Amino acid sequence: MKRREFLKAASAAAGGGTLVIAAPAIAQSAPEIRWRLTSSFPKSLDTIYGAGETFARAVSEMTDGRFQIQVFAGGEIVPPLQAMDAVQNGTVEACHTAMYYYWGKDATFAFGTAVPFGLNARQMNAWLYHGGGNQLLDEFLADYGCVALPCGNTGTQMGGWFRREIKTPADFRGLKMRIGGFAGVVLQKLGVVPQQLAGGDIYPSLEKGTIDAAEWVGPYDDEKLGFQKVAPIYHFPGWWEGGPTLHLMISRQKFAELPKAYQGIVRTAAAMANQEMLVRYDAQNPPAIRRLVAAGTQLRPFSNEVLEACFKATNEVYAENVAKNPKFKKMHDAYMAFRGDQYQWWRIAEFNYDLFMVRQRL
Repeated sequence: MKRREFLKAASAAAGGGTLVIAAPAIAQSAPEIRWRLTSSFPKSLDTIYGAGETFARAVSEMTDGRFQIQVFAGGEIVPPLQAMDAVQNGTVEACHTAMYYYWGKDATFAFGTAVPFGLNARQMNAWLYHGGGNQLLDEFLADYGCVALPCGNTGTQMGGWFRREIKTPADFRGLKMRIGGFAGVVLQKLGVVPQQLAGGDIYPSLEKGTIDAAEWVGPYDDEKLGFQKVAPIYHFPGWWEGGPTLHLMISRQKFAELPKAYQGIVRTAAAMANQEMLVRYDAQNPPAIRRLVAAGTQLRPFSNEVLEACFKATNEVYAENVAKNPKFKKMHDAYMAFRGDQYQWWRIAEFNYDLFMVRQRL
């Protein structure tokens, strides 16, 4: 039967009245919701800040615009490093941030983002989604009234911008460096004076000489912030951030109040944004590093001597926190067991394939 004939027949069956077609059940039960999300990042960093917008746009599209999330850059509502606090006190329903910013509350937060000599991006996703990481973080975050979903990864970061080259561990002594959390405590053992600054505050601090060095993310973002103009030495790798994960942190109460369908949409949108950020950085970093080198940036690897000293100091900090913090110990033991398995596998296929391809200099 053709569509027009079908409608006529249906109308007749209804006594000639207006035909009413029931809306799908999901549309009938989909409330209109408005949330605010504060980011820890400035809008100028389109990839890392953009993950929050990607998430919000996906939620809107999947709910036909009934669930709207307004994204604010760091500083527009609250300071960048107080994003989680804003969720806890009800100022906003959600934030997009790095958990290790809250190391001062409990060192266990660092495992949500990255810890020195930890997992790379793929391994981190594996630990979170299928290695029990998300469950451990959810248990830990219950005391903070938050739910956290992975929402972005930068890939292995660079070691930072320095006014002078770090050739030996002794060169760290007295160095004022923008670096916070776990890595800051590690480098403090080697004589560094760590400074925790938001992204937008790093350049002026380097320019004025308030700090001597700074780490941020990698070539694409660092070029935007202009660090190469005030600190010519660009060290690598960022051994403290092998695969740093950003998180969408949501009020546990507000998340529980969402319809189950909306909860599923939020999880799906966060997972999409998590993947989107990583692939964008993978695409954008190669041309950015070429531009930086062409403009005079001096790339310098950390020596094995430096890395070994940092590894030793890292294990000391691990041991100190394991001894005094049961929550840290529980997360540490699970994470390190997973790290051991991952790198046993990585050295067989992934590492050897990558090493061969790098040597081809394609």
